Amino acid sequence: MSARPLTHLRHVDLAVPDYDRQLDFYTGVWGLTKVAEDSGISFLAAEGSPEQYVVRLRKADEKRLDLVSYGAADPAGVDALAERLLAAGVRTISRPGEVATPGGGYGFRFFDCDGRTIEVSADVEARRHRRIEEKESVPVRLSHVVLNSPDLDRSREWYERHLGFRLSDSLSSPHMGEVMHFMRISDQHHSMALAKGPHTSLHHVSFEMRGIDEYMRGSGRVIRAGFKKIWGPGRHMAGDNTFTYFLDPHGNTVEYTTELECLDEDTWHPHVYDFSDPEVTDQWGTANPMNELVAKESFNDPDRGVFVAPPV
Repeated sequence: MSARPLTHLRHVDLAVPDYDRQLDFYTGVWGLTKVAEDSGISFLAAEGSPEQYVVRLRKADEKRLDLVSYGAADPAGVDALAERLLAAGVRTISRPGEVATPGGGYGFRFFDCDGRTIEVSADVEARRHRRIEEKESVPVRLSHVVLNSPDLDRSREWYERHLGFRLSDSLSSPHMGEVMHFMRISDQHHSMALAKGPHTSLHHVSFEMRGIDEYMRGSGRVIRAGFKKIWGPGRHMAGDNTFTYFLDPHGNTVEYTTELECLDEDTWHPHVYDFSDPEVTDQWGTANPMNELVAKESFNDPDRGVFVAPPV
């Protein structure tokens, strides 16, 4: 696909068994703002983002990743993408039409090759947002999402072919081969990454902070609140961004980050970094060592709610 149909990451939607506890975590500890709620569904915004919401929580018996949503430039782009996906045999959930969530818009939903639900929309009303002030340690916006896939190369090729993602960098291990692909839809190093995992699941959701000081203050707040820190604080080599990873109350991994690299797309060539090199995983050397136990935390539970899609 020559044209780039997607503009940015909008929101990530999660189904959660302990709805009240999750809502308290994301609004009371993580720093998001509840902007709407109805019958066991809440919409949570980042104060610095024009998106109506960046996380949707839904009360359910079993946790799962409900949806990953991306923006398109305009309704014509939504229609064109829908037609291309249908022609390629991608299984769609809905035809383009009105989006019945806060901010409205025009969009449609479909399954990726691992059976996840993806939404693409345009003309969503912008939310009135504000500048995040110095030392204010709340998320500015949603940064990126990382997805576990049991067939890493198939997933990469699917997202490149059907949604116009481009490879920025990869991580590789001498014993495991390639373990992660960082994928972009703009000059931002990655809006999505694909991780090699034993099953289809959510790896982590990442939130951009104002700067280093706000990133550290936010990390400290979550630590003091008693939530499990998996890894960090540190700074990755691929993407050159800071990281601290935590588990939310139901075992989903969430990340505070800042200063994710922006690329010169005309001159950029993807790197393959050796994941076993400590400087690759953490340039600063401040994080706890990356090992098998740390990696397994982000395998997450198998997402049993996905449709098993054909390898198109």
